[in-house]
Amino acid sequence: MDQTFLRIYETFSSIQGESSYAGKPCFFIRLAGCQLNCKWCDTRKARSFDSGTEMTVSQLLALANQAAIPLVEITGGEPLMQKNVIPLCQALLDAGYTVLMETNGAADCSVLPDGVIRIIDYKTPSSGEDHAMLDTNFQTVRNCDEVKFVISNRQDYECAVKVLAKFDLEKRCANVLFSPAAGIMDSAELVKWILEDHLQVRINLQFHKIIWGAEAEGV
Repeated sequence: MDQTFLRIYETFSSIQGESSYAGKPCFFIRLAGCQLNCKWCDTRKARSFDSGTEMTVSQLLALANQAAIPLVEITGGEPLMQKNVIPLCQALLDAGYTVLMETNGAADCSVLPDGVIRIIDYKTPSSGEDHAMLDTNFQTVRNCDEVKFVISNRQDYECAVKVLAKFDLEKRCANVLFSPAAGIMDSAELVKWILEDHLQVRINLQFHKIIWGAEAEGV
């Protein structure tokens, strides 16, 4: 009997709201618990480990099979806080799913199976957690991975530009995502800066918030 438990905040089927996969149907597995406290976090209810309920890898795989969507994203909270996320990833890969992992940049991504596509946040100064970033995650980024920056202001933008150069991210990963902080950063202004500096990055609007609103859950 499978005794590989994880603390799960929620599971649901929706469209992928962010990254280069935005707009595609996706089955989401949101784990509970995060070691960071970003000022603009939009999933605060999932920050506490106690907010989740116990589920096994087998149960989660069964839910993915029931959803019948080829794309699965594991998110949080911070998924890498739970060691049993590794067998979950492997079970999904073995079942033929495309697996995305959205992770906060402060947890070691090297433990993930090779087939998992990493979408790694780099926390900018306005988050209050820029000091927590683990350089090795960005030094070892692969050409299938994506790196995301949430931009709230010009300081965040300039930080992101420096990080791009430091790790040569525009050349080394699949996509660099610049995401205007919802309700804070004007998207048109961010696009203007990107064009002025000739950056090879992707503007990352959050489709789920545009469709269902900023406060909607389970979408």
